[in-house]
Amino acid sequence: MNFILSEAYSQYKNDILRILDNFKTDGVIVGHGNRNTVKFFNVDQLKFNFKSFKQHNFINRHVYKYYRKSKARRSYEYANLLLNKNFYTPTPIAYVEFYDFWGLTSSYYVSEQLDNCFPLTDALHNPEFTDRDTIFKSYASLIYNLHENGIEFIDNASGNFLIKKENETYNFYLVDLNRMNFHTDFPTDKRLRNFARLTDDTETMKIISAEYSKLSGVPVEYCLQKINEASEKMVRKRKIKKILKFYKYFLKK
Repeated sequence: MNFILSEAYSQYKNDILRILDNFKTDGVIVGHGNRNTVKFFNVDQLKFNFKSFKQHNFINRHVYKYYRKSKARRSYEYANLLLNKNFYTPTPIAYVEFYDFWGLTSSYYVSEQLDNCFPLTDALHNPEFTDRDTIFKSYASLIYNLHENGIEFIDNASGNFLIKKENETYNFYLVDLNRMNFHTDFPTDKRLRNFARLTDDTETMKIISAEYSKLSGVPVEYCLQKINEASEKMVRKRKIKKILKFYKYFLKK
């Protein structure tokens, strides 16, 4: 076992180990993820969020032991990196990895459970949502600032942004952190392709494109064109994947 714990939470080591022993039966499930299991647990007056990553296949188990950092470790390290650059993410507490002779058997990322927040998805799918335009502009500003810091948040989907209104400001907390790229040279087209996973709604993308254009100095027409192209490509990929899954299902029968 590899157990890395933030010094600020060192007194909770035994609590975390106890929770891991009872992870399958205890805790409150958060969301409905298909790949990973996320639960929160009460520890004293605190709430700890545990993300258990899906069991890897035989080859990847070996890869994640000897050649690549586990998703749990990357989540912990990237969370600290974001905080050091003054971005918001739930406070990282620990990551834990379990191994056998061959490779990684399971891994967990532990962070603060964020309450009194809502996902960007809520504003995206509800045209009547309060301050909707302001939220989209704040989102565009966040992504621009990430890009300016050379950070490409690959899982740039609406469910991976939790929003808290604090002192009349909408603060965005990034979650699901294990997939990021870091660039010293981050070209405009690559930056704009980073929006592909968000939405294919044209009106929403107009708001985001206008704000990103204002901040970056890139013409708004160019921003909208490249974002829409990336979004359309992502939609096509998802449709192809669904078709392949459909045929795969019937081939098994």
